[in-house]
Amino acid sequence: MAVRKPRAYWIRTTFLALFVLISLSVYVLLVSPPALRPISFLDTERIRAEDAARPSRWTPEAIRLAALRHRKPSTTGSATVTRPQITLNQTQELAAVSSFIASLPQNMIPSTVDPSQPIDPELVLDFDTRGPHAEQELQNVVHDVWARNPVMLYSKVHSPLSREIKQVLADLYLRPAPTIVDVDQRPDENVLVPLLYRLTSTNELPILLIGGRTIGSPKEIRYLAAKGELQRLITAAGGVIDGARKKKAKKL
Repeated sequence: MAVRKPRAYWIRTTFLALFVLISLSVYVLLVSPPALRPISFLDTERIRAEDAARPSRWTPEAIRLAALRHRKPSTTGSATVTRPQITLNQTQELAAVSSFIASLPQNMIPSTVDPSQPIDPELVLDFDTRGPHAEQELQNVVHDVWARNPVMLYSKVHSPLSREIKQVLADLYLRPAPTIVDVDQRPDENVLVPLLYRLTSTNELPILLIGGRTIGSPKEIRYLAAKGELQRLITAAGGVIDGARKKKAKKL
């Protein structure tokens, strides 16, 4: 059976609760009064004015600066410097065109090329013609094409003069074999022929190049061969006389 607490206990408890409530009320009202008044129209205008005066975090300038701050660093370094394209003199142009043609039989001079004007180096060279080492690479092309092809003949299949010069070369059994380009068998004949005439200062085929130098007309070639001078020029260019008795000329 539950024991009832005496009446004096409840009276003391009630007074204690009242005392605590009164103490809290005095503290709230006198020591830390809350701002319980309603916000007036003037207060609203003041708040708006303060907000307007405060600089925004999202101004266009702030957004631009934030974008620059978080932009990833460029992997290409500083701004790209555009270099001028190399220009070819007549000797270099002849070497570049001959290298282009000798490297692959499928290489053709575009029909849009004007053979009376210097050719665009990018059409016939396989390196960056605006690069910092373009001049050195061009010198390498000029050296390599005549080292690989010390004797090069631009000719025609259906030409008695071309057949005669081919036979003169065949009788020398050259190593490496002479590189023969039958121009009349190529789709780019109409561009290549006048281009070769301009670059070699000639006006007829065949055109014989030894070490990159044009060796006169067919009549002059026959004369040089008879005197042994043609053989001397070929040897000086790196060709070997009687070096390939059983090899045939390399045709493109």
